[in-house]
Amino acid sequence: MSLLNPVLLPPEVKAYLSQGERFIKWDDETSIASPVILRVDPKGYYLYWTYQSKEMEFLDITSIRDTRFGKFAKMPKSQKLREVFNMDFPDNHFLMKALTVVSGPDMVDLTFHNFVSYKENVGKGWAEDILALTKHPMTANAPRSTFLDKILVKLKMQLNPEGKIPVKNFFQMFPADRKRVEAALSACHLAKGKNDAINPEDFPESVYKSFLMSLCPRPEIDEIFTSYHAKAKPYMTKEHLTKFINQKQRDSRLNSLLFPPARPEQVQALIDKYEPSGINVQRGQLSPEGMVWFLCGPENSVLAHNALLLHHDMTQPLNHYFINSSHNTYLTAGQFSGLSSAEMYRQVLLSGCRCVELDCWKGKPPDEEPIITHGFTMTTDILFKEAIEAIAESAFKTSPYPVILSFENHVDSPRQQAKMAEYCRTMFGDTLLTDPLEKFPLKPGVPLPSPEDLRGKILIKNKKNQFSGPTSPGCPGGQKPGGEAEGDCPPSVSTEDGTVWTGEHRTEAEEAEEDEEEEEESGTLDEEEIKKMQSDEGTAGLEVTAYEEMSSLVNYIQPTKFISFEFSAQKNRSYVISSFTELKANELLSKASMQFVDYNKRQMSRVYPKGTRMDSSNYMPQMFWNAGCQMVALNFQTMGSGTMSWYVSTSGRGTFP
Repeated sequence: MSLLNPVLLPPEVKAYLSQGERFIKWDDETSIASPVILRVDPKGYYLYWTYQSKEMEFLDITSIRDTRFGKFAKMPKSQKLREVFNMDFPDNHFLMKALTVVSGPDMVDLTFHNFVSYKENVGKGWAEDILALTKHPMTANAPRSTFLDKILVKLKMQLNPEGKIPVKNFFQMFPADRKRVEAALSACHLAKGKNDAINPEDFPESVYKSFLMSLCPRPEIDEIFTSYHAKAKPYMTKEHLTKFINQKQRDSRLNSLLFPPARPEQVQALIDKYEPSGINVQRGQLSPEGMVWFLCGPENSVLAHNALLLHHDMTQPLNHYFINSSHNTYLTAGQFSGLSSAEMYRQVLLSGCRCVELDCWKGKPPDEEPIITHGFTMTTDILFKEAIEAIAESAFKTSPYPVILSFENHVDSPRQQAKMAEYCRTMFGDTLLTDPLEKFPLKPGVPLPSPEDLRGKILIKNKKNQFSGPTSPGCPGGQKPGGEAEGDCPPSVSTEDGTVWTGEHRTEAEEAEEDEEEEEESGTLDEEEIKKMQSDEGTAGLEVTAYEEMSSLVNYIQPTKFISFEFSAQKNRSYVISSFTELKANELLSKASMQFVDYNKRQMSRVYPKGTRMDSSNYMPQMFWNAGCQMVALNFQTMGSGTMSWYVSTSGRGTFP
């Protein structure tokens, strides 16, 4: 049972949304542009538009995934529509009037509803306020009573020219058994012929509830009811209801001080709220019908509504939180073939994801624009800059907490890496965290900043070149593309963890770490090693050197090759992160689970699906969360038990968003 006193109220619909606004709705496929009046019903259930013919189209608010205005809204490609909106004229103000509403059952199967207002800057308010309704916690976590109420609202909105509810709409709304619908209408003394119509005044909420009770009897609830009320009495007293709530509904394992049992005055408030009979309310009695509506109410939601609000302390180090993470974010289908899409970055961020992955590869002449794709497969490419633009627009629409961009960087061109860095700086602006926070320097033993410290910031996870000055293959800094040395080693270089490198004199631990990294970056891997990387690790082990421009963007999320838990503990660097395939992570769990937990107490780890999951299936993430792994990356394009586990298993833990 959820809280007796729900802490969440339904979303408030602003008056101008209910009053409506004139728009032109356009469609690229048909090249049709039609005047409509766009509205939201007063309860915030539907976005709907009415044509001049009085025909109405409905869009369930829960199906809306995003709203966009201005330059992020869809632009007509049809020349006919471009002429209608004068888009090819220099003084055209189309962008200031454009509004797009994105809906769909999942992140891939999307529909774009495009509108143009008659006045400038109208779309901005509509986009923001519709999205606020869509992302309200109660919208996606409504009790059963809300879904039943939505049916009533829609029935009363779809009236015939005489202003009545067509009976045929009842048959369309409840198509499973027409005879049962007819019987339920008759039980409420309402017309039941398919050509009949009902006055809205004759169908208030009380009659609608009686109709539902006749249409959908609940014998299992009646059985529960009779076991808790006085024998031979058709009601449950306040004392009986109190006993039912405290003994049947309440989890007996709960601490009675933190979660006290229901008190008589609280129970009376429930009777006042749900009992349809005024006489029963006065007597403190609950009827079977009242019991049904109580069980359909927010007090009996699966998830306590206080857990839907921000109720965690967000000032702890970043590695103390589970971070909603995505794998190969750009893919819309399988890992071997299919479409890549920048739209996926928007969709996963809007869904609450806080870590997205970008597999970057060198672009071809003449533009030499870096691309994102799944290497050595037949998946399509998208431009790197399109992905960055999508992230910039959507990063903080649904959460103010930091976004991590996990780069798998195969761009072995200094010029193109510089272009990537410039896109990040330009499009992200002040949201891009380029320098460590003063209170949290990149030094051993210093904890990571908190989500609150990093509010509104984008962090880059990319290989980082720790050294400055010219480098050669024998120096820690790397080398030119193709293996040509850029220069001699500097005589003395200090790393960010305080270690001094002088010529060839390095500690054994540092040599071990560098050897591991060089092995990972080497372009001379034999065929067997490459096959293994492509089957288990994917192409993650084939990343190239980070050149200065990209390297300078990396601070608190510095990837490194994992050597051992002992080595990581010795280094004690919270800003260093290692990634593991599900197989490697599982192996570490089986051999050194407690050390893995200790590792995650100090720094972050990322787990991702093995490369052989070509169908974009997901592993069960729970075992890795149990060990404290913060970034357990999943294929978001595939809904199933893996992705759904995030919302169920982490609902009561330290998470962000």
